[in-house]
Amino acid sequence: MSEENNSNVSNQNSQSNASMNNGADEATSLSSDVQKIHDQAEKYKNDFLYLRAEFENYKRNAIKERSDLIKYGGERFIRDLLEVADNFERALQVQVTPENVSTFKQGVEMTATELKSLLNRHSVIEIPSEGVPFDPAIHEALSSEPTDKFAPGFVSKVFKKAYKLHDKIIRPGQVIVAKKPE
Repeated sequence: MSEENNSNVSNQNSQSNASMNNGADEATSLSSDVQKIHDQAEKYKNDFLYLRAEFENYKRNAIKERSDLIKYGGERFIRDLLEVADNFERALQVQVTPENVSTFKQGVEMTATELKSLLNRHSVIEIPSEGVPFDPAIHEALSSEPTDKFAPGFVSKVFKKAYKLHDKIIRPGQVIVAKKPE
């Protein structure tokens, strides 16, 4: 019987050792899984911090670009306009005499045409007003006058022309509206 007891005790010890080894293997496996999850979480955290820094840089650059666009957006237009201004200054330096008056007038007309061309190149378009129905979105009525030349409610005279930039009215025209003569 003592051999049986020794054998039972030995079997129990083997089973205990095997279950302890199983527990140790599970603990090692569990510890390994926890480490993998921890490493993965650390990687995600670093990725998040990197993307956050990238986004902050993007926002800062977008704000700077927008600021520069507002500050220097008209640069090309101004450069073109300076050419027209130079032509007007040269015209003002000319001594006008009866002999060169027609040439002077032609030069000023050419400069005015150049100015209109410049405005058109930059999408500033004159809105025709004379002889069209009065539109408060486009026109500012200064007064009205009795006339037979235009139907009542139509623009009879223009003091300041209306202009639009692309599809936005940038300056309403100042006009006189026709009314029925009494």
